[in-house]
Amino acid sequence: MVRRIDVSGADGVRLAAWEFTDPPKAHGRAAVCGPGVLLLHGLMGRAAHWAETARWLSTRHRAVALDQRGHGRSEKPPDGPFGREAHVADAAAAVEQLDLGPVTLIGHAMGALTAWQLAARRPDLVRALVVCDMRASALGAASQREWAEWFGSWPVPFATLADVRKWFGEDDPVLERPSPSRGEFFSEVMAERSDGWRPVFSRRQMLKTRETWVHDAHWEELAHVECPTLVVRGLDGELGRAEAQEMVRVLPRGQYAEVVDAGHLVHYDQPDGWRRVVEPFLAAEVPV
Repeated sequence: MVRRIDVSGADGVRLAAWEFTDPPKAHGRAAVCGPGVLLLHGLMGRAAHWAETARWLSTRHRAVALDQRGHGRSEKPPDGPFGREAHVADAAAAVEQLDLGPVTLIGHAMGALTAWQLAARRPDLVRALVVCDMRASALGAASQREWAEWFGSWPVPFATLADVRKWFGEDDPVLERPSPSRGEFFSEVMAERSDGWRPVFSRRQMLKTRETWVHDAHWEELAHVECPTLVVRGLDGELGRAEAQEMVRVLPRGQYAEVVDAGHLVHYDQPDGWRRVVEPFLAAEVPV
């Protein structure tokens, strides 16, 4: 079961939050409502990408996933803002308006950066943190140019969803090997238009959003995160082991985990492995 709840973010931007629960098991008994968890997707993602994670979380926690500005069913303001301040303020607004605090934040990529920036700036709101495959180092101008070229290579519109899955899972030139889970991931962020299937987000807005963090390192804010934090990387992801372990060292209460046979989309590539590393951390650090 999933329930949509609208949240008013920074500058009044309308955000869609989604609360996931398993159906009550017997006699209409209310679902478990434990400590709050807010799940934050990465760039180009959407709240629905967290559905499987949110469902197993919901047996012990109140699990809510947020469509961040410019993504999913949330508002896509033509001129932004799409900077770090807006994303962090949006997440704080979701925690406060949904009465989730002190919350456990689980973030992937861009969502992980938003999560640790909120934890650093508003420790009163955050109980624990899971950072999934996000680097603290600056990525640089070359990385941004590569993304602009990659966006330009997309053969949109796609005629069918099968074409979406095939291109992102097999034919995309940046792939080193086929990745069916990647194809599925991107099929969930497409919508059918009159001329075919197109992304639900603006690629121009995605580049503008990414521009606000790629040129800067984020170690200092990481060092100000006071709560227990689990840094998770896919063995074949974008976050290297040495950098991940340095992030754990910098964090006052950091822990490390990696998921084998997983790339950047850790929770999508290996959902069972992802659960095996996250669930024990939450059981230890966020008792129900």
